[in-house]
Parts: sequence; C-alpha cells; structure tokens
Amino acid sequence: MTGPVDPVLDAFAAIPREGFLPPEERGFAGFDEPLPIGHGQTNSQPRTVADMLRLLQVEPGDKVLDVGSGSGWTTALLAYLTTPQGSVIGVELEPSLVRFGRRNLAATAQPWARIEKAKPGVLGWPRQAAYDRILVSAEADALPNELMDQLAAPGRMVVPVAGLMMLVERNETGTARLSGHGWYRFVPLRRHL
Repeated sequence: MTGPVDPVLDAFAAIPREGFLPPEERGFAGFDEPLPIGHGQTNSQPRTVADMLRLLQVEPGDKVLDVGSGSGWTTALLAYLTTPQGSVIGVELEPSLVRFGRRNLAATAQPWARIEKAKPGVLGWPRQAAYDRILVSAEADALPNELMDQLAAPGRMVVPVAGLMMLVERNETGTARLSGHGWYRFVPLRRHL
C-alpha cells in the first residue's frame, strides 16, 4: 500500500540540490541547513524550501514568479511542479548569480522556466503579471505591495515578513487573507545591489 502523494518530495527527488551549489559546497548538499553561494547569498535550508513550496500549493499549469532565485534551485523546483503546461520566471539582482542560476537551471532541461536579471528598484517582474503563485526567498520588512499587485485573483504568495513566514491567499474577488506559518531567518529582500 502506498502513502499519499507529495509533489514537493517528488520535486526534491527529481531536482537534486547539489546541482545548484558551488563545487566546494556540493558535499554538504544533504545537510538541512542554508549553504553559501557567494555574494552574501545562500541556497536555502531544504526543510524551509519544502515548507514554502507546500504552503504555495503549486499546480500544473500555474504561472509562477520566483523572487530572489539565487542559485536557481527554487526556480527549477517550481518548474517541476508547474510541469511544461506552466511557466516560471525567476528574478535575481546579483549579475553573477543570474549567470550561475541560468546555467544550473538549463541543466534541468525545463525550458518553460527562465531567470531574469531584476531591474534595480523594481520588485518582481511586473511586465508579465499577474502570477498564480509568487515565492519570495528573501525577508521583507513589510508585506511588499508591489508583489501584491502582481498576484492573480485567485492566487497565493509565500513571503517571509520580519521573520514570520506569511501566506497570502487571494480569492476570485481579489480579497486577500493573510496567515503566519512560523519563524524563519532569510537574507534581506533588496531592490538594489
């Protein structure tokens, strides 16, 4: 008898973390802790990534925005969850991480996902909004209105705000419900390098 299907565990099995780490960190890929990827950024703790993805509830065919794509791991995981019927745009401020993330993502052969260089002063990727799901892998001081404006109705956004993991659920009429889901530590969400 088999247990319930967990698409997040399937994604983790299909998209191994070590392919998104610098060579000197790959031996630590199985550790449940954040690992450095350069420029003061990290590849997030796997348990934290799993928690965020479960809150996000990505469905096949969803249009997803990944804010702070870093090494490209979350972008690739999201692409696996959306399937080729969906699309994922990762955005990253640091140019060298954009290049690193693009190389890592390309190795997964999921052409419905891409990583863009974030525009200084702009959060997200408004030109292709609205998104069914938005994942933010950096900590905001307050709920980012710019990203709320890019969230579809219905839609879901997961974003750490002042240490608390927040889930924003927007219904068909555009009304948003917020809920907190535990305390986490992230690098700060930035608009400029």
